[in-house]
Amino acid sequence: MAMTKADIVEALYEKVGFSKKEAADLVELVFETIKTTLAQSQKIKISGFGNFVVREKRSRIGRNPQTGETIEISARKVTTFRPSQVLRAEVNSALEGKPIKPSNAKDLEDDDDDDN
Repeated sequence: MAMTKADIVEALYEKVGFSKKEAADLVELVFETIKTTLAQSQKIKISGFGNFVVREKRSRIGRNPQTGETIEISARKVTTFRPSQVLRAEVNSALEGKPIKPSNAKDLEDDDDDDN
């Protein structure tokens, strides 16, 4: 399950004690600041969390998998995120010993229960 913007607002509301309106405004302000900064092709460094960087991708040749036709994929800018060593270590220790599932895999455990 993914954490949504509403979940972040709820967490601020519960942990910090802001009203839900104040928490929602704060979350919107942070995201708007991130978007504006990245739109200006500036790097964002959040200590202990990671870096957001806008980088340019060259144009390249791709292939339509249905028809096999080759097409040119235009050059564009993409946003990338590189986690800090601190974040990476926390995530790895929290997930230690847990099986890793691909993010697009369906929950097979529920399907197995239906077969019984």
